[in-house]
Amino acid sequence: MTDRQPESTAARIEPLATLPLFHKLDGRKVVLAGGTEGALWKAELLAATGAELHVFADGEEALFAGLVRSEVGGRVHVHGRAWQADDLTDAAIAVADLDDADAVRAFVAAARQAGVPVNIVDKPEHCDFAFGALVNRSPLIVAVSTDGAAPVFGQAIRTKIEALLPPGLKNWAQAAADWRPAVQARELPFALRRSFWELFAGKAMAEPERTPNLDDEAELFAKLSLIEANHDGKGRVTLVGAGPGDPELLTLKAIRALQSADIILYDDLVSPGVLELARREAKRMLVGKTGYGPSVKQGDINALIVSLATQGKHVVRLKGGDPGIFGRAGEEIEACQAAGVPVAIVPGISAAQGAAASLGLSLTHRDHARRLQFVTGHSRKGELPDDLDWRAMADPAASTVIYMARATLPGFRERAIAAGLDPQTPAVAVLAATRPDEKRVAATIVDLPERLGELPANGPVLVLLGHAFGPALSAANPAEDRRRA
Repeated sequence: MTDRQPESTAARIEPLATLPLFHKLDGRKVVLAGGTEGALWKAELLAATGAELHVFADGEEALFAGLVRSEVGGRVHVHGRAWQADDLTDAAIAVADLDDADAVRAFVAAARQAGVPVNIVDKPEHCDFAFGALVNRSPLIVAVSTDGAAPVFGQAIRTKIEALLPPGLKNWAQAAADWRPAVQARELPFALRRSFWELFAGKAMAEPERTPNLDDEAELFAKLSLIEANHDGKGRVTLVGAGPGDPELLTLKAIRALQSADIILYDDLVSPGVLELARREAKRMLVGKTGYGPSVKQGDINALIVSLATQGKHVVRLKGGDPGIFGRAGEEIEACQAAGVPVAIVPGISAAQGAAASLGLSLTHRDHARRLQFVTGHSRKGELPDDLDWRAMADPAASTVIYMARATLPGFRERAIAAGLDPQTPAVAVLAATRPDEKRVAATIVDLPERLGELPANGPVLVLLGHAFGPALSAANPAEDRRRA
């Protein structure tokens, strides 16, 4: 890079109140203190992991009799006495359901003295770890935590997830565990192993209620063999539309691409919320492209994409809006094709669509607009393009969306009006469409350029021009609208 070195600036993960971990407790010693219903529930949960569970029931051992008689009871040891400090020796974790404040402090102190992580039921201020609300499709397990703030809220979220995850996914998760050794035995490069598991995941999510069988295994391994035979060491490139900013406007295909990326090359216009949905291990590299500001040259971006892909990486080129609408996708596609690198395109919600949706308007209207045109207000030199069709810009039956027009809108206005555009045509400038900081200014085209200064100085600005956007002008200037009527 010559003008601007790409750098990893986006946090891969937002701050966490706690670190979610999954403990392997099978055959390990676990201590549980308490003779309460809460302790019984924790005992059932801990026994389900295969732990060697020692319950110190303090005279309430009858409460645990059913658990001892159950199929997991062989590893449940119930002691009628209270716990003692040496009971914590060699424990993997320690849990207690205690009400007395002195007893709680004593248990916590003894556990920490023994180097054992401790949890006190319903007393998060004393806990080294927390139990989440569980969605059990073991070996697929989902745990939901609110950091002890609202357990009932966590349970409500768990219920929602339960409804979204069919019980049959348990069978697919078990199949993954069964087939994994055969995949590992092939000693394949990481990219090929990941390709297998992407195929597996796609098949599982397409038919989640069906139990996988030997035919599924044969089909997936046959596809893996074909991928291996055709693998030439090169990676691949996916051009992904990040949408106008709201992460919820990402397509499912875009999310899948982000979650399979090795490296993500992203523009300044991509919102942090979108990057948050990417694979955690993926390297993120900022490659500029801010209008009228310092940017990485397009030729350097093309070379970087090809260089990374030829190292066997899956490179995701992440662009605001849709990559095929003023996103320079054509040049990047040509560079990949010239280097023999496979390239795919994942379209995104365009900035124009996002802005119109935020305004609550349609880009077209059969009473006002029979044609939709997207144009750029920014040439290679940063000036108003010389080759726009000004008669088309002046068409009263068209909706015109002007990209990158902040600096060139005055010139656009003059040329379009000279070509016959009605100076009273409604126009709306939208900054950061669909994002929390979205701002907009509505006026007639004759007045709008001078009002752009009402918008913040930084951020992408889109101008929507045409009679289909009249309601936005009316809403912003009701008195003026009545006067014109």
